[in-house]
Amino acid sequence: MIDLYTAPTPNGWKASCTLEELGLPYNAHLVNLSEGDQKKPDFLAVNPNGRIPAIIDRDAGDQRVFESGAIMIYLAEKAGKLLPTSGPARVETLGWLMFQMGGVGPMMGQANVFYRYFPERIQPAIDRYQNESRRLFEVLDGRLGETEWLAGEEFTIADIANWCWSRTYKWSGVSIDGLDNLQRWHNAMKARPACRKGVEVPFKIASLLEEGRDEEAETFEENAQKIVQL
Repeated sequence: MIDLYTAPTPNGWKASCTLEELGLPYNAHLVNLSEGDQKKPDFLAVNPNGRIPAIIDRDAGDQRVFESGAIMIYLAEKAGKLLPTSGPARVETLGWLMFQMGGVGPMMGQANVFYRYFPERIQPAIDRYQNESRRLFEVLDGRLGETEWLAGEEFTIADIANWCWSRTYKWSGVSIDGLDNLQRWHNAMKARPACRKGVEVPFKIASLLEEGRDEEAETFEENAQKIVQL
């Protein structure tokens, strides 16, 4: 059994979607970010960096794993699926996973901060991160014009990682107009039952972010974060 410590964010969904796609049994525990649960000693024992997600693999001597990309690799290798064991397909998968880790996630995260949460509206910062997010989407679109999935002809953890972030483009104020390949891939990802289930862990907010229903999402998030544990 896997214990997943998470919150309703793209990085959290990366872990839960991977678990759902792999069919691994797990228990999801909400880390209440608004209450500072991620900085409490019990959670820091799982992830010293105080960030979600993190897991404990109870079937592997309580092995802890933190950092979303590391979790995805660990789970895929544990199950023997979603990550090729060798060759060009493995290299491509890891490359596109790191593309999300080093590019899409950080840039969209900063776009969210300056577009949604920063007390002052600093337009050059908003423009910088929204424009870079759009550029990264164009890179994804170019790749997806060449292959069905990011690593090639097989669905992998690279698709999960990039989708969990890029699907919330409206929340970041970034357009995907004209990116037909990206939109085709988004629709293919949405059609996967495991991914749809994964983005409802630990509770359902993802669809509100995806659809740009800002006021509903903010209200839902504020209320739902009061839940201590699922």
